[in-house]
Amino acid sequence: MDRFTRNYSIVLGLVILLALGFWVKSVWQPKVWELDEILTSHPSLSTYPYQFRVRAFKDGIAVISTPRSFDVPAIRFLEIINPKVAGKSQDDPAMIAAQQDLIDHQKLAMGLMLGQPGVTSVDWELDTQWLADHGVHRSNSQ
Repeated sequence: MDRFTRNYSIVLGLVILLALGFWVKSVWQPKVWELDEILTSHPSLSTYPYQFRVRAFKDGIAVISTPRSFDVPAIRFLEIINPKVAGKSQDDPAMIAAQQDLIDHQKLAMGLMLGQPGVTSVDWELDTQWLADHGVHRSNSQ
């Protein structure tokens, strides 16, 4: 092996190792896994049709996935997880009960996170993947 090939191979190997190190550091999030386990193992949250998940944790802020936002109204999500409310108006008692159930589960998830050491606040992140998997796109809901 000539000198250039040897040096090139060493530099290339170091670049690959460095990239691998950055990748491992970005996916290695034991605190996220620990917080997520709390949500997924809770009896009430684990039986709800939507599984709230911890997406990130940094500087005391836990980021939890949610199926609703201003872009995607709760009614679109509720019609998917509860076909009995499909086509009902927002002021229908069944729809109001379904919305309250969602709110109660979100509050429970938030409360569980805020009760954990090191968690000072909770942010919500729209779960666009879950919505897309269920045929809901932001452009369709506006």
